Amino acid sequence: MIVVTTPDVPGEEIEESLGLVRGSSIRARHLGRDILAALRNVAGGEIHEYTKMLAEAREQAIDRMIEEAQMMGADAVVAVRFQTSMVMSGAAEMLCYGTAVKLVRGD
Repeated sequence: MIVVTTPDVPGEEIEESLGLVRGSSIRARHLGRDILAALRNVAGGEIHEYTKMLAEAREQAIDRMIEEAQMMGADAVVAVRFQTSMVMSGAAEMLCYGTAVKLVRGD
């Protein structure tokens, strides 16, 4: 599956737009991670525990978006974007969305 942030796939022609596809993951903070993050916050620098948590959430959201696109018979997803939103205190959603498309197939 081709996944791009551009409105088209370089070197390919879009035959048909199949519609919006999306995937999301909601993650909550973990007490153990929060303690380590608080200690890092005092010392300064990157909070690796949260970096890893958000990276995992992004990957899961992408995988779910691709799965939805495959179910529609798409060859690619274009104009892919990410968005985050707070769901409740200590929990956030990572949303990945784009447009599923069919590409012109050369014979």
